[in-house]
Amino acid sequence: MNASTSSFPSAADGTQVVTYAWSDLAGRPVGVVQIAHGLAEHGERYARFAKALNAAGFLVHAVDHRGHGRSADGRLGDFGTAGFGGLVADVAQFGAMLREQHGGLPLFLFAHSMGSFAAQAAIIDHSSTWSGVVLSGSTALDMLAAAMANAPADAPKGLEAFNAGFAHRTGYEWLSRDDAEVDAYVADPWCGWNVPDDVIPSLFGPARRLADPAQLARIRSDLPILIASGDADPLAGGGALVELLGKRYRETGIADVTVKLYPAARHEILNETNRAEVTADLLAWLKRRAA
Repeated sequence: MNASTSSFPSAADGTQVVTYAWSDLAGRPVGVVQIAHGLAEHGERYARFAKALNAAGFLVHAVDHRGHGRSADGRLGDFGTAGFGGLVADVAQFGAMLREQHGGLPLFLFAHSMGSFAAQAAIIDHSSTWSGVVLSGSTALDMLAAAMANAPADAPKGLEAFNAGFAHRTGYEWLSRDDAEVDAYVADPWCGWNVPDDVIPSLFGPARRLADPAQLARIRSDLPILIASGDADPLAGGGALVELLGKRYRETGIADVTVKLYPAARHEILNETNRAEVTADLLAWLKRRAA
């Protein structure tokens, strides 16, 4: 089935955030998955993953973040008066709404790239909202910010910077080894748009807080966290930045932290050539923690 759509007003500044729901289940639901997408994409790109989650018994909800897809209202990249902090607040607000809507069902947050940065911030203040969190295409944000700040003055800016290590065909080869998936991204008018100059720096705003052990210690110690990335993802630093992120969570006392790196996979592991393996792994992790 196609997703049903709705919206809610952001408590941060009143921005209307468009939502999607996939609920084609054969039996009783075993859990709920909230999806937070990445920069310069949108919620409906997760339809294939949502249908796999439905088949496994999970209700699925996603949004178009502020400045993205239908929530942008024609102003792609405009995060509104509340900025990226508002986006973080939107993730937490939507999570609280879903927990109330679905009662006792376990609620999981799947967050990709920019969405994972927002999730890292949201769980510091709202870890009781979710029964588990999956961070995809994520990184130790402070280390990525430092690396980009130290890049040569003539280095590419924006998302193009991440394609530097790959053979250039479209400029988005860093997303996936699957040419068809890359081409679909390029052809999508709600993907790959020119990112305003102030957006990427704004994503690094929470970086120091996300690396502060005192702040990370506010996350409840029994929150399961899965960090899944391709080791060829430029954000992963060859895997080192993903391993560092996992190490930081473990050192603050979080008991169930798993880091999964897929050899040679790039940024969008759900759209990679080994996506069947990735999806199966994610479903298995969710099912074990929903039981």
